[in-house]
Amino acid sequence: MLVDGVLTREEKRLIIKLASALSLTAEEPAVIYEAIRSKTETDSGTPITPTQARGIYTKVFEVAIVNASLSRDEFRVLAHLRSVFDIDEDEHLMIETELREIVKEKFEDPNVIDKMLLTLRDSVGLVGDIFDSVRKKTSDGGPE
Repeated sequence: MLVDGVLTREEKRLIIKLASALSLTAEEPAVIYEAIRSKTETDSGTPITPTQARGIYTKVFEVAIVNASLSRDEFRVLAHLRSVFDIDEDEHLMIETELREIVKEKFEDPNVIDKMLLTLRDSVGLVGDIFDSVRKKTSDGGPE
């Protein structure tokens, strides 16, 4: 989120959800943010199981699509989470299917549902492309 040096409003929403999904204390996000800016190490956190990683990714993805128009920064965040949590295309598609059901349950207005599902469909290709790019850079020894 800090790669471009700018923390957008959309990225802040995702950080808040990510911090909540990770059960961070109120102080921890600021400590992590400062450590990233100053390029210092922090203590390791609790390891995350694959099941927890999937749940965290799903929660962040849901927050991203509720906006109904995902920014390039949001797609980049989702792609990075997919890479870190090792979520492949098949698992991403299963999560997308779950989110479709959640969206249908939460919103009764068909226009809202259609717009969100269209955004969700579009996200699969873009997040997949970004994910492949991130994975390629990492495997080539480039920066993540």
